[in-house]
Amino acid sequence: MKIEQNYSLLSHNTFGLPVKTRWFMEYDTEEELQKILRDEYFQECLSLHIGSGSNLLFLNDYDGIILHSNIKGITITNENEREVSLRIGAAEQWDDVVAFAVQQGYGGIENLSYIPGEAGAAAVQNIGAYGMEIAEVVRSVETYNQITFEKRIFTCDECEYSYRNSYFKNEHNDPHIVTYLNLLLSKEPEYRLDYGNLRQELAGETEINLKKIREAVIRIRQQKLPEPRELGNAGSFFTNPMVENEHYERLKVTYPDIPSYPLPDGRRKIPAGWLIEQCGFKGKTHGAVGVYEKQALVLVNLGGATGDEIALVAESIRTGVAELFGIELIPEVKYIV
Repeated sequence: MKIEQNYSLLSHNTFGLPVKTRWFMEYDTEEELQKILRDEYFQECLSLHIGSGSNLLFLNDYDGIILHSNIKGITITNENEREVSLRIGAAEQWDDVVAFAVQQGYGGIENLSYIPGEAGAAAVQNIGAYGMEIAEVVRSVETYNQITFEKRIFTCDECEYSYRNSYFKNEHNDPHIVTYLNLLLSKEPEYRLDYGNLRQELAGETEINLKKIREAVIRIRQQKLPEPRELGNAGSFFTNPMVENEHYERLKVTYPDIPSYPLPDGRRKIPAGWLIEQCGFKGKTHGAVGVYEKQALVLVNLGGATGDEIALVAESIRTGVAELFGIELIPEVKYIV
């Protein structure tokens, strides 16, 4: 177990903000986590459990305890001729999990390649990309209740997954800390290539396989998204809004080229990056904060930005999109005050 006071969170947030926390605690096992949760001092303090900070915006130093998992490991727990079950420690880097699965020939998460963050956070966030979501392969999520200290294993249905959302993100529910997730992957994968420009990226390939899909997704993401170690960012800052079809049809009259994806409930999902770009924000800088020139959905720290400054730029973007399109953008990034 690691316990540090006045600990720098510079390496624990991909925006590269030089914030600190009063206490930092990192545990290696479920037993150590239980010990922390039952500690009286811990219970009295403000606390926050984080992964690698790829979806966080710290507005100030954190006056409490930052808790972080160091539980790792990828274990095959069951398999047959068609499927394989993996038990994954929450602290495993998500892209390492995808790399392992692709190398072994297990399909179901290859389109989720190169998404930053840890496996536990991926299960909380219900990460998705190129027509695939982690919810589709989750069998169960192992957690500890921060209030009762009890272990609970959530089935996929109990996780209440929806677009970029889950039971674990609902503030009305007891807070749960993810320790392991269990995925069910296929040895006979069905490829999904019709989202975004994935099929176009693979057009020159004579044979499609998991490895080539993963490589194509990585190339696309590298072309669109800056590396956090080079330019601080949290990837997509906003979720793609879902609007009623009537609203979409009204917008289409003025913007005939507006892109959208039909949803099962009749609504339309509109790319937030396109909306932001139409408002003229793409490539613009506001002090030390920029809207990435290759992808308007990404806000970047050009050097020396504060969390408050990034939040102000985000708010100006939300206002601009609301005024022009009548659509409210919701931050995917979580603000930490």
